[in-house]
Amino acid sequence: MQLPFFAGTDYHWRMSTVTNIMTGKLVVAISSRALFNLDDSHRIYEQDGVEAYRQYQIEHEDEILEPGDAFHLVKKLLNINTLLGSTRVEVILLSRNTADTGLRIFNSIEHYGMNIQKAAFCGGSSPYRYISAFNSHLFLSTNGQDVRQALDNNIAAATIMPSKMANTDDFKLRFAFDGDAVLFSDEAERVYKLQGLDEFTRSEKASAKIPLSGGPFKPFLEALHMLQKEFDADTSPIRTCLVTARSAPAHERVINTLRAWDIRIDESLFLGGQDKGAFLRAYEADVFFDDQEGHCESAREHVATGHVPSGIANQKPG
Repeated sequence: MQLPFFAGTDYHWRMSTVTNIMTGKLVVAISSRALFNLDDSHRIYEQDGVEAYRQYQIEHEDEILEPGDAFHLVKKLLNINTLLGSTRVEVILLSRNTADTGLRIFNSIEHYGMNIQKAAFCGGSSPYRYISAFNSHLFLSTNGQDVRQALDNNIAAATIMPSKMANTDDFKLRFAFDGDAVLFSDEAERVYKLQGLDEFTRSEKASAKIPLSGGPFKPFLEALHMLQKEFDADTSPIRTCLVTARSAPAHERVINTLRAWDIRIDESLFLGGQDKGAFLRAYEADVFFDDQEGHCESAREHVATGHVPSGIANQKPG
């Protein structure tokens, strides 16, 4: 089979993405602080330094860590392997710990029965450089700098924000995505930010038949879509939802874009600027990805939320 040719600096990442789509495997990389609650030990690191942190982790390595903000999402992801009877979802642990201090993390993984076998312990440095080496579709972390570096290297990534809300009622896996600068490029949002709502509406209506370019989460959505095809539509444990501030007539371009991509979104909410939180709670999202911090702050009161620092909304002035 002849593989497509990709030019540019992201060649290796795109080839890895093609390989994983062909094999039907979804790969998610996650930081240890997103998976487990490491607040106590992190405070020791910040107040007393590396050696005090190391000693604390060793002394407490037999104490099981409490779940972090992405813990239940990971449990549901791994449950898909049980449903399919094969490893179609792989979770990779990426940590700034050393292997020595990371023993407590693996002890906790074993305690919770999570099938996570691969890890990179980076001894204080950023683990982002290993994300593409593991062929990951998605990186979740509590470290905003690591997330930005991953996005700069064309990998879908989000900063998991602290939230007390987690959907643990069932094993249905519900993803919710903002549109512009997340699933789609920020080309339309740039018009809105720079020229205002009226010009945005005019531009989107004029471009209704022209598909939007893909945003940072398009490859992840493609991989999810491939995994969804393993199940009947009525019984699939994976659901996707587009939750956007757009309204008519700006909705038409979004629908045509998804048709052009040949990707099914299970639910689409065009809210016309209305607050997203109540709708995300009604949808029972396991995680919501949005590029705007203000939207994320509101959403995390209702569901687990990941900030995607991409697009014009996250560019510093000047």
